[in-house]
Amino acid sequence: MENHPLVLLYRRPEFNLPIKDRLSSHFPLLDSADSQNSISSFLSAYAHSVRVLIGASWLPITSEILGLLPSLELIVENSAGLDHVDLQDCRRRGITVTNASLAFAEDVADLAVALLIDVLRRISSADRFVRAGSWLMEVDYPLGFKLGGKRVGIVGFGSIGSKIAKRLISFGCKIAYNSRTKKPSAPYQYYTSVNDLAADSNILILACSLTEQTRHIINQGVLTALGQDGVIINVGRGGLIDEKVLVEFLMQGKIGGAGLDVFENEPHVPKELFSLQNVVFSPHRGALTPESLDAVIELTVANVEAFFSNEPLKSVVQLE
Repeated sequence: MENHPLVLLYRRPEFNLPIKDRLSSHFPLLDSADSQNSISSFLSAYAHSVRVLIGASWLPITSEILGLLPSLELIVENSAGLDHVDLQDCRRRGITVTNASLAFAEDVADLAVALLIDVLRRISSADRFVRAGSWLMEVDYPLGFKLGGKRVGIVGFGSIGSKIAKRLISFGCKIAYNSRTKKPSAPYQYYTSVNDLAADSNILILACSLTEQTRHIINQGVLTALGQDGVIINVGRGGLIDEKVLVEFLMQGKIGGAGLDVFENEPHVPKELFSLQNVVFSPHRGALTPESLDAVIELTVANVEAFFSNEPLKSVVQLE
């Protein structure tokens, strides 16, 4: 059994991870990118001994895939979000799951604040204004809005949400939040209702996971409560927002603006929004910097080594 694979690197062939070399020198490794046949026949033939799956490149980890790995005990995900993992089946099978939110939190929080400042101060719009030569024609340019003093509601208050709050406090913002449970260590007002949070906020920032409970958590009622001057920032998952409703509200001026790193049907983005100057886009890159990618490799290696050493894991996800 010593040479049988203990770790499965589950990835698309084009998604190369330096982690492969680091792990293969310590543990017998199976790489799904080496498969010449269907993934089911590949795993059926080789994966009876696999105890750890490293998920990369957002490949869906379905109940069918899990069923092909009878010895699986741990999934180490290289992403913060887990909407592509069948967590219910993991819970049923007793499989532990870790994610990379600890490695990505700083960079996602930075982008959330950057998108917010961009929307409020019209930075991307102003850039287009200058590049088009409009300033030379002395065309008037609309004023932006200050960030200081704004009431910011954060939906999801894990490692990312808490770091967003820390950054915005330095701007003099008033922070409130919504999450599954109240955080005893968070010195901010807690709302059990996203509607109530939106009604008391100038800005709503989404930093929660996408689950059955949070899909379309931002709907017509929440956007109405946010109001026509309100701004929404999404660095979570596109499915958190009912995108058709968001497009309608933005097109009709029912909310003040949006900064979006994620979308419901990526990479497809609603074309109706392209002409709006109060909407800023990013191609789902909130978590990705050279520094964060190095950090996620370190976190992945640490979790795998901790598992085989019977030590506490670094970033366990609570499967509720």
